[in-house]
Amino acid sequence: MTKKEFQKICSEKIIYLDGATGSNLIRRGMPAGVCPESWILAHPHIMKELQTEYVEAGSHIVYAPTFTSNRIKLAEYGLDDQIEEINRALVAISRQAADGRAYVAGDLTMTGRQLAPMGTLTFEELIMVYKEQISYCVEAGVDLLVVETMMSLQECRAALIAAKEVCDLPVMVTMTFETDGRSLFGTDARTAAVVLESLGAAAIGANCSTGPDKMAEIIREMAEVTTIPLIAKPNAGLPSLAEDGSTVYDMDADTFGREMVQLVEAGASILGGCCGTAPDYIRELVINTKDLPVKVRERQERRYLSSERQTLSFGLEDSFIIVGERINPTGKKKLQAQLREGNLDMVLTFAQEQEACGAGVLDINMGMSGIDEKEMMLQVITEVPGVTSLPLAIDSSHVEVLEAALRQYPGRALINSISLEQVKFEKLLPLAQKYGAMFILLPLSDAGLPKTMEEKIEIIEKITARAYELGMKKEDIVVDGLVTTVGANPGAALETLETIRYCKERGLATICGLSNISFGLPERSFVNTAFLTMAIQSGLTMAIANPSQDLLVNSAFASDL
Repeated sequence: MTKKEFQKICSEKIIYLDGATGSNLIRRGMPAGVCPESWILAHPHIMKELQTEYVEAGSHIVYAPTFTSNRIKLAEYGLDDQIEEINRALVAISRQAADGRAYVAGDLTMTGRQLAPMGTLTFEELIMVYKEQISYCVEAGVDLLVVETMMSLQECRAALIAAKEVCDLPVMVTMTFETDGRSLFGTDARTAAVVLESLGAAAIGANCSTGPDKMAEIIREMAEVTTIPLIAKPNAGLPSLAEDGSTVYDMDADTFGREMVQLVEAGASILGGCCGTAPDYIRELVINTKDLPVKVRERQERRYLSSERQTLSFGLEDSFIIVGERINPTGKKKLQAQLREGNLDMVLTFAQEQEACGAGVLDINMGMSGIDEKEMMLQVITEVPGVTSLPLAIDSSHVEVLEAALRQYPGRALINSISLEQVKFEKLLPLAQKYGAMFILLPLSDAGLPKTMEEKIEIIEKITARAYELGMKKEDIVVDGLVTTVGANPGAALETLETIRYCKERGLATICGLSNISFGLPERSFVNTAFLTMAIQSGLTMAIANPSQDLLVNSAFASDL
């Protein structure tokens, strides 16, 4: 099954998942503390019976019991050398239970080891762990993949990247959220939806952690920022301990089925149950929701950039955005000296100061001699999110630096930039698509600066056309107005303003490197500020600038007013 086929099915009717696995196996004899994979393989008839009951109750998709069958978790039981056989055998049980009446999803979750810097596991190591498990599930014949019960957005990203590099199967992703609406690692529902959709998830949503009533707001928040299918797989209410020490939930099957209606109304079209649910819960879920229509959500012309914990949403008519330019060693001798020593004090200070002064995005550029630019970029995009939640623009003239940063950045980044220069055009556009990034379109070619407005438009059209071929949308593109100094070209400002107007008429966001307009002139702040107010009136969306310049920032606020 392809992603497109999966999403088409989800648009036509409500899709039903299965319910809990672990709690039902415990009721059917699985002792606490055992390796669940080993116990299932020793009692395959019990697992098959449970999933057959789910299919008969109405489940369209059952989760293969590969939940913790990754190398790291299996190593806790000394079974990591049997990972291939275990995953293949577990998928086989589910395929027998489904018997062509339901799809089988290869199930993945967190490994239990923390990613650096909180733990010792590197991002690339985690991707390899997921790639290994996914490859065995795919070879065993799963129809799709599900990444579930995730507390870390970055670990969701690792699993999605791994899946992309192994197969073309659709991937569903569900995270768990605390009572404050954020995951354990601080990600809110909107940000999770933005990042996971941009990275290629076929469906996204929430599972576990709460009952249906508390999950409705999570689904509503996701529905505001995405049009892909939404998943709701809540628990059977709240847990408590019974007299015998077992965990019980306060919601019976009838109540669960009725409560799930509100999740369809909130926007979910893929429904199931998590902890405490059983086949009768799925049966009641189907009875209560089968006649409800799938809620159609129209895509709004909004753009989204995000860090791991915060999303920036903007449209062409919204307030002007400053992309803070100061985290760039060019012309900053003290910063250069610190970077050569591996000291990020000034970088972190600049990040905090620019946020305090009103920046909406931070540009990160580590291009200088005497350091390993890629390693320094990776270090900076790891450390900066510790002091600010602003999304980042990744700025480098080297393709390998941009790819390494895009791969590791735990949000939705802005690439600065992609031109028609052959190397960048051919390599960076596919990277933007793969990692779900927005990008700045720089209207340059191998011939250099365009000599006329017509040539500039031609470059813009060629790059956007290729981006659309790769599956990107106009909301993924920010066109650079290509500012040059009026000191050398008296028509430079007018040409840039014309470019901004041209792009806005076509629904494209715009940006410019503001200070270029006054290069070589006296009283530069006045020139920059006057040009900015004219550019905002022409439709400029954002500019790369220093947000600590009061005249500039206040003039931008006044222009918006």
